[in-house]
Amino acid sequence: MKVESINKLLEIHVEELDTWIKRPYKNNFFEIVYVEQGSGRQCINDHEFEYNEGNIFFLPPMDCHSFKIKEPSKFYFIRFTDHYFLQKDSLMDYKAWFDRVAYVIANYNKVPGDIISTDQDRQFIINNIKSIYKEYLLADAYSTSIITGVIASILNILARSIEKRYVDKANEVDSRFGEILRYINTNLLDNEKLRLNHLSEQFGISKSYFSEYFKKQAGVSLGDYILKSKLKIVETKVLHTDLSLKEIAWQLNFTDSSHLARSFKKVYGSTVKEFKQMGKLKCDL
Repeated sequence: MKVESINKLLEIHVEELDTWIKRPYKNNFFEIVYVEQGSGRQCINDHEFEYNEGNIFFLPPMDCHSFKIKEPSKFYFIRFTDHYFLQKDSLMDYKAWFDRVAYVIANYNKVPGDIISTDQDRQFIINNIKSIYKEYLLADAYSTSIITGVIASILNILARSIEKRYVDKANEVDSRFGEILRYINTNLLDNEKLRLNHLSEQFGISKSYFSEYFKKQAGVSLGDYILKSKLKIVETKVLHTDLSLKEIAWQLNFTDSSHLARSFKKVYGSTVKEFKQMGKLKCDL
């Protein structure tokens, strides 16, 4: 299976298709897809679902996907690697963005699809995708900076929509629980904010009761939830970055790479190396 890559930092294409030629392919770039017209079914990894006019998808690297086109379709494809956000003149700190949404990317990747939560957000993204395309064609001295800033806004709205999914679901169980999960997942890189004392004070729940309350709502202990949430970020970084295990362990406050490796093996049942290899091969299976 060929891995498709882009030599440029950013590519934008508008394509009108009756049939999908490359199916499936896997890539090493992020991709935002907007369906301006048409319908059919989209296949992402092991999932297949309908797509229609107005749908917007965000695909992390190494996802394999294809379209089964029912009605002639017009797509906007925005493709960019992580290097796009590492430009010296970039207005966006890619690392900060990636760290902030790594958890929601990991969760979204399990059940992909259109995740825009409001009509207002959808229209904002559509208008901005079209603006990006115009700037891409214009390609003057200001275009790169304008495009970078607009993509940053789009990605933040997508992240908010993904996050809203699991927060709303948790709030159905208890009105405070979704906000507790949001707080924990937003602060996974800050051990001080994850301590029992801090969480109990932050949400007005007594320290003696907080652990019991959390386990009752989540079905797992606070410690296990935090560990598994951190490992979801590990999963995302292993598949989508070139960071060493030592670097990932340091970023996520594990004692060392051996501690991270043992924790990963216990939860996933495979070594980090085996997991990364399986992720690269899944489109070929």
